[in-house]
Amino acid sequence: MNDKEIYMQKAIDLSLESVKNGGGPFGAVIVKDGDVIAASSNSVTSDNDPTAHAEVNAIRLATQKLGTFDLTGCEIYSSCEPCPMCLGAIYWAHIDKLYFANTKADAKKIGFDDSFIYEEIATPYELRKVKTSQMMRESAIKAFESWQNKEDKIEY
Repeated sequence: MNDKEIYMQKAIDLSLESVKNGGGPFGAVIVKDGDVIAASSNSVTSDNDPTAHAEVNAIRLATQKLGTFDLTGCEIYSSCEPCPMCLGAIYWAHIDKLYFANTKADAKKIGFDDSFIYEEIATPYELRKVKTSQMMRESAIKAFESWQNKEDKIEY
């Protein structure tokens, strides 16, 4: 096995272990410069946290370990193609490369169907399944203006 296959196998092993322990069938490993920085599985039900997907958990561990929100130079190995939330987190973390094993079609076959989220993003607010309304923009925009004018901000 080459290094990439070893990292992916670790993500797959985490997904299998998670199922054995009552969690979802997902695992993720983050690697930087050939070292495993973080490894985690899905803990949605054990943590009672709908955001506790394997990739998000691994990103949280990696940023804590490295002491930065910017994971440039890292690769992530996921046992499954990331959902929209995890894909967004991967982009926001500036991870350089994503590798995945199972596809979103494979996930859909076992009840993890994210296609409705992709559809909802393109749906007008008034037609979304989650009732969505914009309000108080005039007050909220002040924080954006303050950010825009801040000279010592840390951009991300």
